[in-house]
Amino acid sequence: MARPSDEFLMAWSSLSGTDIEPGWRVISLPSAGPLELRAGRRSPDDAEAVLVGFPSIHLAQADKLPEGQGFVVERTDPEGNGQLWLALTHKSASTELFAVMVCDVVGALDDAVATGASEAKLARVFIGRVGAWQEFMRKGTQALSPEAELGLIGEIMVLRAIMGAGVPSALAIESWVGPLDRIQDFQLGTGALEVKSTLSSAGFPTKIGSLEQLDDSLRQPLFVAGARLRQTDSGQNLPEFVEAMRLIIKGDAESERLLTERLLAAGYIDAHADRYPRRFEAVGMRVVEVTNDFPRLTHGNIPAGIIKAIYEMDLDKAPGEDMGIEGALKKMGVI
Repeated sequence: MARPSDEFLMAWSSLSGTDIEPGWRVISLPSAGPLELRAGRRSPDDAEAVLVGFPSIHLAQADKLPEGQGFVVERTDPEGNGQLWLALTHKSASTELFAVMVCDVVGALDDAVATGASEAKLARVFIGRVGAWQEFMRKGTQALSPEAELGLIGEIMVLRAIMGAGVPSALAIESWVGPLDRIQDFQLGTGALEVKSTLSSAGFPTKIGSLEQLDDSLRQPLFVAGARLRQTDSGQNLPEFVEAMRLIIKGDAESERLLTERLLAAGYIDAHADRYPRRFEAVGMRVVEVTNDFPRLTHGNIPAGIIKAIYEMDLDKAPGEDMGIEGALKKMGVI
């Protein structure tokens, strides 16, 4: 659970001021298990930050730390004793949004501490959650576009179906890699599954974003799941689809953490919930394997010289039987 923002805003306010000497001004905060926490401002730029101290682990200098459009994570040593400290520092996002991010990241550490996570696991949780915010910032800090909103609902529907077919929730959510900008939305076993969503009642127009997206030479077997929805006053909006998924995994700390990170990376935060008034109901889903006769453009079937393509197709005209999510998972060897 996220920490209250006042904890950080009041600390930053008390530290504000001009200091020409480079360095940190810090205030201690309640710890997160073995991790020490400080609210800080760095001089001379007076940037707000939260500093997390790891008493006994170290990161290699070659390890890359997350950096987003509104923040940076950097190694520091405010106490000069050689201990590893990671500073999550405000760069350009609004102070309010940065405070939301800090509260969420520290809350994720608190939740992991409650499950008995080791210090090394806490470091992974910290970097993973900040990485999710990195994707959120990269995609923009506004509400999702109508197209992205519909796409996210379709992916949540497929995620729920994968779990319903017997895949453990943490494994299912971990396989949901579309928000991390992977080529397909789900990677399971040696295979993959790409999700497309539509509101169309005639045909299934869908956009293919690259020559790699339907290339089964990269991962096999490859499936496309077409989720057809209808906009209706009696359906669910995006926040309700999200909340229904949270209820399914409630009490599973690892699944809850992964879901929060994937939603963030997809561009969804609860603070934007009132920006998604549209309601939808599922009409049906068709899952088809991508085989040699599937209509697609790949590097293997286009003229030499073409290196990139985005195109549209009608998924209803793609040949192949509906295997359903369970059939696809069986062929991928997941269940």
